[in-house]
Amino acid sequence: MRFPPAGSMARLLIMRLLPPIIALVLLDQTVTWIVSHKLEMADWDREDVFWLMVVGEIFLIILLIWVVLNAVNRSMSSVEKLSDQISQRSAQDLGRMELKGLPTEFDQLLSHTNALFERLNDTFEAQRRFVGHAAHQLKTPLAGLKLESELMLAQPLPPDIRQRAERIKTVTDRMIRMGTQLLLLARVDPEGRPQDHFVLLDLSEWTRTCGVEWLERAQGRGIELQLDAPDQPVWIEGDPVLLRELLGNLIDNSLRYAKGATRIRLLVSATPPTLSVEDDGCGISEDDQSRVFDAFYRASDSMEGGSGLGLALVREIARAHGAWWNLVSTPHMSGVKITVLFPGLRKGAQLNRMDRLSQLQL
Repeated sequence: MRFPPAGSMARLLIMRLLPPIIALVLLDQTVTWIVSHKLEMADWDREDVFWLMVVGEIFLIILLIWVVLNAVNRSMSSVEKLSDQISQRSAQDLGRMELKGLPTEFDQLLSHTNALFERLNDTFEAQRRFVGHAAHQLKTPLAGLKLESELMLAQPLPPDIRQRAERIKTVTDRMIRMGTQLLLLARVDPEGRPQDHFVLLDLSEWTRTCGVEWLERAQGRGIELQLDAPDQPVWIEGDPVLLRELLGNLIDNSLRYAKGATRIRLLVSATPPTLSVEDDGCGISEDDQSRVFDAFYRASDSMEGGSGLGLALVREIARAHGAWWNLVSTPHMSGVKITVLFPGLRKGAQLNRMDRLSQLQL
């Protein structure tokens, strides 16, 4: 029989269990010797000896159970730390796991798991690069196709040709929009560290500025665009480009799919920093509410053209900002209200303490 190798779980248990078991055996022998040699047995009957042996064995069994449990728990502590490290990881975190003191059996398992993580990360990174490069390369020919269709529409055309040119322009606009969204999805990927581009923003003033850009389009659809924001600044840290896309997607989603809507409200609150977009349209069915944030998902009753990336992009931008998001619709309200709740000011943005204080005092 071969002795377990050094660093293995079996050897660790043996080394921790053997000394206390030897001590318990010696204790049992010592007590037996004292009872048999030092105590006067003339005054003891057989029943007394029996119960003394029973009590002694129960005591030894309890001690043995305590020793075994203590040794096993101490030996498994490193495995429990590994389990906690895995459970706390997000689906996007495929970095190496480092943990010292693991038994050799689990050390090999950890090595193979890290190798699997590296292969998965390389695969996902290749997919992200492909999506980003493909979307970027498609922008130029699509822009040329859009320009050609616009030049055609600017000239007198037979009705059937004009109709086809308009369809070409509509599809081209949709593909350009999808390419832009795919590029933004690649940008908000955690591996790209979007936090490196965070700056200090006044959420109230920023929402006013970005909301104005949608006034003309909302009015063209007969929808009133309202803003409800506090007069005092509501400070957050974020990427202005990504947040502009987040708000634009939320407003665009309401304009496209809120049938019968008469108004869209942009709501900003300070404690905690929150941005909400609410409409009074037809709402979203309960079956679709859990899936509208999935990429490329479109409700079965949706009539407007779209890529199905708008709310998926909202979700990813919120995640990149450490924000929480929520959707409320039927049966709780007639329309749709999507809320993004931002965390407080954090370390890590490209602002030092003096920069923040100077901007807060402005």
